[in-house]
Amino acid sequence: MSTSAIASASDSSTATIPALSDFSVRLIAWQREHGRHDLPWQNTRDPYRIWLSEIMLQQTQVSTVIPYYARFLARFPDVAALACAPADDVMTLWAGLGYYTRARNLHRCAQAVVEQHGGQFPESVEALAELPGIGRSTAAAIASFAFGARATILDGNVKRVLARVFGVEGFPGEKKVENGMWLLAESLLPVNATDDDVSAYTQGLMDLGATLCVRGKPDCARCPFAVDCVAKVTGRQRELPAARPKKTVPTRRIWMLLLRDRDTVMLEKRPPSGIWGGLWSLPEAADEAALAQLARDFGASADVSPLAPLTHVFTHFRLDIEPRLAELDGTSNASNARDADTVWMSLNELDAYGVPAPVRKLLEGLQGSLI
Repeated sequence: MSTSAIASASDSSTATIPALSDFSVRLIAWQREHGRHDLPWQNTRDPYRIWLSEIMLQQTQVSTVIPYYARFLARFPDVAALACAPADDVMTLWAGLGYYTRARNLHRCAQAVVEQHGGQFPESVEALAELPGIGRSTAAAIASFAFGARATILDGNVKRVLARVFGVEGFPGEKKVENGMWLLAESLLPVNATDDDVSAYTQGLMDLGATLCVRGKPDCARCPFAVDCVAKVTGRQRELPAARPKKTVPTRRIWMLLLRDRDTVMLEKRPPSGIWGGLWSLPEAADEAALAQLARDFGASADVSPLAPLTHVFTHFRLDIEPRLAELDGTSNASNARDADTVWMSLNELDAYGVPAPVRKLLEGLQGSLI
């Protein structure tokens, strides 16, 4: 590994940073003996399955992804099946996994692979990175696992490993620090490696960050780099990598209308972009009075009942939800409030609709103790 790569990755003195010329060799050996080998998307060179898992695993834990991955494969066994599926079907299966832009890009990417590449994923990192929803690190992971490409990844787990082992200062999300980490990561790639070696190296980086070099309490005693790790040697495991600079998280407040007609509830489809884009949700209003008027417009009776409030935390803001229950007044016809973006859903059909997690919680409450 070059000294210039280390220097670029850290503003600290390089005198205390280990050279670790055998980094890749040690990591590959560790992965083969101690890494994960039986995840559902491993032991395959199928780029479709690898791509699907990589998109789902973005900012999401393995244990959460596994059941979604299985359901997606059962419903969409190959990229052609996903490409021709209705968007509603894709969003319904994705509901609850969060970060819904991933689902929309997943669908667009499948269509691009079919329409632009004859149903075959391109093999180069550069071509993969041009597809919707695939960034530089994800493209490298797909190319490495599917095609044995010698390409580096740099997701959150890898940044944490590099920051600790090599003592990289600064918040990894800052562009200057991240650029230095890319140089460092590229300098560590195995040389003259077989396809299997490259895959083991890439998987090893992921495994080390996910199983040992974790955020809270790293298991340094089992780490193959413990004797060389700057964070371990200097007792700075909790300091490295540097935390995101603190800033106030804004709070938004909305009112949601649960409009019920006997055993059905009205849902509206959200716009394709933005928060919960493309999902089915409840009608919203900016305040209590606007929500009461909205209920009347839909033909609800005068009584609007408050339900227990909910709070949902997004990456960049906190959403306080004030749910209100209203019933059609008996003279209104539910079909009057129906169009292409509106549906009256029976509560026992909830699984057939893609709804955001907090909305699902509210709807499930209608069958429980909320009322």
